[in-house]
Amino acid sequence: MIRGWYIGASGMNAQQERLNAISNNLANVDTAGYKRDVTVSKEFSQLLLRRAEADGTYKTAAGSFDAAPIIGKLGMGVETNENYTQFEQGSFKDTQTATDFALSGEGFFAVQTPNGERYTRNGNFMLGKEGILETKDGYPLMGENGIIRLEDDKFSLDQDGMLYTKEGELIDRVRIVRFDNERYLEKMGDSLWGANGITGEAYIAEGAERPRVFQNYLEMSNVNVVNEMVKMIEVNRAYEANQKAIQSEDSMMSTLWTRVAVTR
Repeated sequence: MIRGWYIGASGMNAQQERLNAISNNLANVDTAGYKRDVTVSKEFSQLLLRRAEADGTYKTAAGSFDAAPIIGKLGMGVETNENYTQFEQGSFKDTQTATDFALSGEGFFAVQTPNGERYTRNGNFMLGKEGILETKDGYPLMGENGIIRLEDDKFSLDQDGMLYTKEGELIDRVRIVRFDNERYLEKMGDSLWGANGITGEAYIAEGAERPRVFQNYLEMSNVNVVNEMVKMIEVNRAYEANQKAIQSEDSMMSTLWTRVAVTR
């Protein structure tokens, strides 16, 4: 019976992790470039249940083995295996703002932060006081020749990421990067991702790997509110089911202790 408490508690913990991810997704439904998180759970190894002394044992030259047939399996609970990000394309929003960029396809903008280069899908940039194209948090957008500096917002951007002045002079090309294993990028907050040893080093996307860039648009989050709400209901019901299982185990244990005490 005590095992039942732990099994139910592990289920409650796993559902709590799912609920945290869903809540975060719903909180960022209007965040440009946000990619939803998904929590994956795995079960502990199952215990095989056999019928005791059903047919005895078979004797062999090397010894003996149990011939009792398997009558079922006992689940041992679950745990959170991993939280990962789904990099599905979000919908585009027409903003008519020259400093808003959207990526169509896989890839990331590179921005410079105090902790090194970070990566984002949020193309909601602005022109800083020093003419630097930067994020809302003040992190400069990187071009292939360094930080992008502009005289004003009268510039144009083609789908390859080339920036031109209003006179048609080339300013720079937006640094758009890819990774060998993008799934394992780490969320750093403020719509930023960081690379690690699993993702590999960032490299400039070229050719078919390079996403198209659209000026005057923002890529919105890929969170579907209806789907997330349905998942939240599922999580709540699963959590309650595990909770009731623990209460039932507790009731049976209480009854057992009471009867043992009376017998003694």
